[in-house]
Amino acid sequence: MSIGYACLTIGVPNTNLKSCTAKNANEDKLLQLILHNLNSLENIIDYNIENNIRLFRISSDLIPFGSSPINVLSWENIFSSKLSEIGEKIRKSVMRVSMHPGQYTVLNSSNIEVVNRAIDDLNYHTKVLDSLGVGSEHKIVLHIGGVYNDKGQAIKRFITNYERLSDAVKHRLVIENDDKSYNINDVLEIGINNKIPVIFDNLHNELNPYDKEKDDIYWINKCKKTWKEKDGYQKIHYSQQNPLKKLGSHSNTIRINKFIDFYESLEREDVDIMLEVKDKNLSAVKCINATTKENKIKKLEDEWSRYKYTVLENSPSNYLEIRKLLKDKNDYPVIKFYNFIEEAMEMEVTLGNSINAIMHVWGYFKNIAEDKEKKSFLKSIDDYKQGKISISIIKNKLWKMTCKYNETYLLNSYYFFI
Repeated sequence: MSIGYACLTIGVPNTNLKSCTAKNANEDKLLQLILHNLNSLENIIDYNIENNIRLFRISSDLIPFGSSPINVLSWENIFSSKLSEIGEKIRKSVMRVSMHPGQYTVLNSSNIEVVNRAIDDLNYHTKVLDSLGVGSEHKIVLHIGGVYNDKGQAIKRFITNYERLSDAVKHRLVIENDDKSYNINDVLEIGINNKIPVIFDNLHNELNPYDKEKDDIYWINKCKKTWKEKDGYQKIHYSQQNPLKKLGSHSNTIRINKFIDFYESLEREDVDIMLEVKDKNLSAVKCINATTKENKIKKLEDEWSRYKYTVLENSPSNYLEIRKLLKDKNDYPVIKFYNFIEEAMEMEVTLGNSINAIMHVWGYFKNIAEDKEKKSFLKSIDDYKQGKISISIIKNKLWKMTCKYNETYLLNSYYFFI
């Protein structure tokens, strides 16, 4: 089993993706952006390898205007060496990557121009994965599309247009249930009849069920039958509802207790779990640490080094509890550890706690910062206390000093990002 996340990272330097407007998308600009994005992707892959993350969704924005006539570059040839290097890292680490075209890639549209653009977009996504040199187990995930007042005809259009796809696309394409139009039974019927692997999404099924009497495990096991050996392990999407937002909104983090209940209910390891969650890699590492067979306290100590100042900012009492929790080097209290962090993250930050955390971080620089930096920072503290500036301005100053003085411990801290 592999557990992974989608597209972007939090707290990992040099992993951002860039784009531009259509009017600025000249050849030089596109070459510059593509190189930047490929370097960022390589940094993400390196981070994943280092953190034992073996499942990752590559952003569709990797190649700006990748499926548009605006980009006429033969980018797969121009950057073939770079793509091969990244692909080799993916293969050597036994990582599985995927892509997921967005909401405008609609294969069953009643508008033929939309369908043609969807096919172009699927060709682009396939070209990315092919250029990385990864096998057919590295998939492209697609929803069925709209209903257009006639679900039966819309399904027929999907199948007709699916047949227009190249074999290269078909070898990678998998289909997923959605939260409004096509429930898991609809998608299973399409998948079984057309030999297309089916991805089960738990939150979509919760919002758009076919049969409320059937639990997630029932449908996951049904979907498993659509996955052949060449497709790799069955892949599922797992997310949790954000209680403060509209139905279908992903949670800020994966609540570990609820995830462990789900994980244990699977009772099998031949399935890959893609987490769809706002804190991305943070939840992936959390869930991996909570399910690993290697129960080494160092994993939690490494995590604590990243979370500690954020926890201190939110809850000094939880900060002290976690410090006590990690004193026994022969224990691996992973669930308690993350429960304390989750609890802290839900607490409202007070001015006093915020200043306390700020001064702890400032302690790394107070003896090495230049006089003008000290004066500027201390003035900012006074302004913050008086409500003249926001905490983000303070953190930005601390982050700049972290980079300037190459303070490694803080470079890996989540304090600046969550």
